[in-house]
Amino acid sequence: MCLWIGSIQAQNDTTYIINYADKIILKANLDTRTDAFKYKNREDGSQLHLVPNSRYRMFLSLDYEFIGVSVGLVPKFLGANADEDLKGSTSFTDYNFRFFFGKWVQGISYSRTNGYYVRNTSDFVPGWSQGIDPYLQFNDLSNSIYGMSTSYVFNPNFSYRNIVYQNEWQRKSSGSLVASLFYDYSILTLNEESVEAKEKFFNVRLAPAYYYTWVLHQNWFLSGNVSPSLGIKTSKYESPTDTATETERNTYFTKQLSGGINLGFSSEKVIFGINVNVSADWYNEDASTSVETDQFYGLLYVGYRLEPPKAVKKLFHP
Repeated sequence: MCLWIGSIQAQNDTTYIINYADKIILKANLDTRTDAFKYKNREDGSQLHLVPNSRYRMFLSLDYEFIGVSVGLVPKFLGANADEDLKGSTSFTDYNFRFFFGKWVQGISYSRTNGYYVRNTSDFVPGWSQGIDPYLQFNDLSNSIYGMSTSYVFNPNFSYRNIVYQNEWQRKSSGSLVASLFYDYSILTLNEESVEAKEKFFNVRLAPAYYYTWVLHQNWFLSGNVSPSLGIKTSKYESPTDTATETERNTYFTKQLSGGINLGFSSEKVIFGINVNVSADWYNEDASTSVETDQFYGLLYVGYRLEPPKAVKKLFHP
């Protein structure tokens, strides 16, 4: 094991990329992404829009050598759960692990969101007044996701890790096709008074993406990406009754389109930047109902590269 760990060393300064795998990278991210659902009936045009009551999510991460880890939470000190008396309370946890092997990046993640409210409550409650009356709430609706991803970067002169993880520094403009395979298992659970139901999903999605980084001036860069994807989603719906558990199985074809822009600063020690991202994914649940998720969100990150303690160096390079 020590042999292959020792073989993944930080690269020397090159024309295109500087690798900082031999530095400990501490980083904090703050984003506005929400885990929302939109159910649309195409026959009568009605919608059900479920949204968690969380304005911001914070991630604290650490990267060193070929491995990285991050932990996500809802920072209440920033007003993450606003108007709990009207929208209810949401809890959020997220754990991510990533492994770097040359052109390959492997990710493993777990996330759980609990507590949603109906954004379009006015469509269901006559006379409802925004800001005065509480929203319809599903306080015991939870979504748990166990996910993995595998990505491959085709161009050796392009740093995917500079954009996504900031443990490399792109010194010269370059772009690349990045092929990713996403696969996850998710459980959507509802326990509300007389209603108890559980739906399990397995998703697999192939996403070819194109990234390009423009090095603007010395330490500054601007990156853009676009990624269409197709996938398959299988579901198993379970609802217990007095005599048995009703079960329904389905298979769906999913489509997604996403993209983003990243303006960042990178140096030997300090990194920071801002991302703007858009994504839309959808699938037809049956002949009359579709499920959509449309997102427009921002992300702010700041980080610092530092020398690892001798004990940590010795652990990876005995």
